[in-house]
Amino acid sequence: MPTSNTNKIKTVKRIAILTSGGDAPGMNAAIRAIVIAAQHYQIAVMGFYAGFNGLIDDMSVPLGVKDVANIIQKGGTILKSARCPAMKTPLGIAQAASTLLKEKIDALIVIGGDGSFAGSIALQQEWSGQVIGIPATIDNDIDGSDFTIGFSTAINTAIEAIDKIRDTAEAFERIFIVELMGRHSGHITFNVGIACAAEQVISFENFANNNQTKGEQEKLLTLAQEIKLAQANRHASYIIVIAENVWRGGASVLAQQLQAIAHIDCTACILGHIQRGGSPVAKDRILATKLGVGAVQAIIAGKSNVMIAEQNNTVATVALQTAIMHQQGVSESLIQAQENILALTAQRLC
Repeated sequence: MPTSNTNKIKTVKRIAILTSGGDAPGMNAAIRAIVIAAQHYQIAVMGFYAGFNGLIDDMSVPLGVKDVANIIQKGGTILKSARCPAMKTPLGIAQAASTLLKEKIDALIVIGGDGSFAGSIALQQEWSGQVIGIPATIDNDIDGSDFTIGFSTAINTAIEAIDKIRDTAEAFERIFIVELMGRHSGHITFNVGIACAAEQVISFENFANNNQTKGEQEKLLTLAQEIKLAQANRHASYIIVIAENVWRGGASVLAQQLQAIAHIDCTACILGHIQRGGSPVAKDRILATKLGVGAVQAIIAGKSNVMIAEQNNTVATVALQTAIMHQQGVSESLIQAQENILALTAQRLC
């Protein structure tokens, strides 16, 4: 397997790009940056459609500067994206490697999240070319990079939606439970919860119990007490933000349970895939451009099996194996800030 830290300058003639897994605003900006940087170094670029599926089935298109004009502001990905169960099988990996050899690809850039990077690592068992990863997922759950492409846009999208929900909550003095994406990470939930002044944030980082039934019952009783206290003090609206997958049955079931045990009328609102779409905000466009250019430069420097990351506003490389370890959780200071706000609010209402 190629090493991840070779610094030898290498002659590269053809590189390939694919976008894999869940789409993230800013993927197009990354594609654009790669193509423009590659042309500067006189490197041909091939784009493969539908993630690793396009690599397995050899569905490709040449990409030039004209092909990526006017896409930096567009959400989604011009190369389309998809999950690829076949990349978890020896046959699928072998077919992907065969396509790269057939197309005379020297290096592959994979834009995606942890599943995409796991596929990239597996591919290196069958193919000797260079593999570079660019972190693009709204979940921000990749280790080694301060932020991932799409995270900032997803937060802004959720904030805009909850601000509108707050207007209705205020007008009708209602309680809303808003479910946010993130799989098993609370990055979106905590950032959005604080930015929207949510009365409650429920996520993996502050709600964990080995006995889930007991944990949920205790949390339900605590929530009910705090909501009733707020209502008694004429607190007009009450917003609870909750991470998907943290509560069995999600926001809808939590609303039903609060009604059943405490006669508290709640409205569940699941934002869902709206968080993955839309025009990327400036931060994601800039991040994607920096990482796209960095990927091409890493290839020219002979690097492989690395992810291009942003650390302290500087482009860096991180081993793909390290990037998918899931040890980089939500900042403790962010969690503490939310807990402090909750405690101070409770004291004020008492």
